[in-house]
Amino acid sequence: MSDELLPVEEQVASFKRAIEAVIIVSHDPVPIDLLAQLIEQPVASIERWCEELKAEYAAQRRGFELRRVAGGYRFQTHPDQTPYVERFVLHDQKARLSGAALETLAIVAYKQPISRAQVASIRGVDPDGVIRTLQARGYIDEIGRDHGPGQAILFGTTAQFLEKLGIDSLDDLPPIAEFIPDADVVEALEHGLRVHPVDLSDLADVADPPVVTSAPDAALDQTGDDGASAD
Repeated sequence: MSDELLPVEEQVASFKRAIEAVIIVSHDPVPIDLLAQLIEQPVASIERWCEELKAEYAAQRRGFELRRVAGGYRFQTHPDQTPYVERFVLHDQKARLSGAALETLAIVAYKQPISRAQVASIRGVDPDGVIRTLQARGYIDEIGRDHGPGQAILFGTTAQFLEKLGIDSLDDLPPIAEFIPDADVVEALEHGLRVHPVDLSDLADVADPPVVTSAPDAALDQTGDDGASAD
């Protein structure tokens, strides 16, 4: 029977099943407009049905969830199942990003578009090797060129970066102000690290130790008990 001949509720259920089937076989998040084309339904309807599916899975306390990531939808394991998933996934087979790579990635994410020279000025070291690593992982890419002298290559994050973080857009990144301490905290840290000069006047009250010298034997022979000359 054609979907058009089914009652409205059954039609919606059929469309939701189609959405599930497409998303489950896709490695990457499936854009809403693509789902709309495949199912031949309005984008607004697709988005509403995806949100309804998401709510249904949450209400059923399933081990997976439907998440909107990088402009599309995908299935992923529920966060509270992380301990079990970690036992299954062989983390050692995949090299983790170093601290320098994570730092550079954060700089690009919050300051993009940004050039190599600008990254170097912030980190204080040559970032070429780290940038190549991040490009090879697919987390950053060239997104343009600077209009200034030399037309430096500008870098920005990719859709894969959003997917790995599980966010829909860069607007979902936590505000960078959350990681910056208040002014009073900075002042306290600077005060604690500041080198305080020694006040030399504090040493003025310390008397020089007496200097004891021994008189030559010849001088002792020429003086009396009262210190007068023996002449």
